[in-house]
Amino acid sequence: MKGLGRLLLFVFVALGLAGPAHAHIGSKDVFEQVSAGPYKLFVTIRTPNVIPGVATIEVRTSGAAASSIRITPIPLTGEASKHPPTSDPMQRSAVDPAFFTGSLWLMAQGSWQVRFEVDGAAGAATVSVPVPAVPLSILPMQQPLGIVLGVLGFILCLGMAGIVAAAVRESRLKPGLEASPSRRRRALIASGVALVVVGLMVYAGDKWWKVEAAGYAADIYRPLDLRPMLSGNTLDLKVGSYDPGPLHKWKARSGDDLLPDHGHLMHLYAIRQPGMDAVFHLHPALASAGDLRTVLPSMPPGTYKLYADIVHANGFPETLSADLTVPANLAPAPLAPEDASAAPPAISQGELGTAYKLPDGYTMVWDRPSDLTANTAYALRFRLVDPAGKPAADMQPYLGMAGHAAFVKTDWTTFAHTHPDGSAAMPAVMLANGGAPDMADMGPMSGMDMSGSTEKILPTVDFPYGFPSAGRYRVFIQMRHGNTVDTGVFDAEVR
Repeated sequence: MKGLGRLLLFVFVALGLAGPAHAHIGSKDVFEQVSAGPYKLFVTIRTPNVIPGVATIEVRTSGAAASSIRITPIPLTGEASKHPPTSDPMQRSAVDPAFFTGSLWLMAQGSWQVRFEVDGAAGAATVSVPVPAVPLSILPMQQPLGIVLGVLGFILCLGMAGIVAAAVRESRLKPGLEASPSRRRRALIASGVALVVVGLMVYAGDKWWKVEAAGYAADIYRPLDLRPMLSGNTLDLKVGSYDPGPLHKWKARSGDDLLPDHGHLMHLYAIRQPGMDAVFHLHPALASAGDLRTVLPSMPPGTYKLYADIVHANGFPETLSADLTVPANLAPAPLAPEDASAAPPAISQGELGTAYKLPDGYTMVWDRPSDLTANTAYALRFRLVDPAGKPAADMQPYLGMAGHAAFVKTDWTTFAHTHPDGSAAMPAVMLANGGAPDMADMGPMSGMDMSGSTEKILPTVDFPYGFPSAGRYRVFIQMRHGNTVDTGVFDAEVR
């Protein structure tokens, strides 16, 4: 009965659901560039707001020509990950042979992967993309739909009472005879009793429905709570959650289930409000259970919005958020070697266009599309040029990558920390493709981690991303040349 209730609840509220994202904030879709042998795939997975729900999938291929792609939803970890269901074929576009579309049901919340089986001129190859799947929120039923269902239910109740009355009044009459007054009285009484019984059934059903709805609401995704505590220059980030019991106590979350992503358990972006005129990319380390700690560098005073990325042992990524007030008397401190910062003009001082002058004389350039629209997948390209205007020649990987990007909407409703291969966390990608998620011992995989690669880092980097809604965004791009980590800052108006 509980499973049936969940299914019915899903059917009736699916049209009224919306909510924030899980892995990122306000940006739930997955954009990823992966290699399946000689086949290059640009994957877009639009995850459902409800679970169970349907994820829609788009793939654009390059490299070797692909003739067919089959897709399979599989849990990322656990026993079920060893027993995949039958794969489904993607539909190849008749207009563009390199473009494929498909859809899959995600039947339970948690960490999933979509496995792509590609076949073509170069033979068969397989690759997987991790997908976090969680129910996000429930909105009230739309009023017109509620009115229609209420009227239909009322008619159904009256019809049931009428059927009982007719059965009592006429079921034993011979054809052509009229019911006696006593039969009509009994029929009237029976219809009244039937209405009472139906009313009690409706009342009991309403109580049952509310229990099921409460159970579904309890499964709605809620990120862990982030509590910043500043003592001098030392910032402690307490990670925990509230006990759902009657006491509603806050409990610290152990960091034992966290996986390092690009060598760090947490990637912390601190962006000053409201102007976004100071940004810091920091990397707190685990100090004790539920406590990640970092020493803040010299920061302008003010209130900062914190976005903290973590990855759990099952590959599920989370972005936690909080506000932090930095006092004016913060002691001067240097920036850690792997941290980055920028001090762009405030968003109220005009739009930052396609070229951002960096303090070291270099310039970061955005080869910006002529038009940016919401819910469209892009490969956004950025270039680093030296003071002479030539492509930077001393490029180095930054945290094992050619670059890092953060997309932040100016109303603070969207945050996404992405990489050249896409928005998925590297430990989740490793789990999906059969690798060990120990980042300290990882070699190159699909071009993602370049720390152990002899491949030359180019001064040009592409970031797969799709802006989830219209509005103004500020984009922060980190690239490294020599021993310098540069942060370019750009603004984007998305229609």
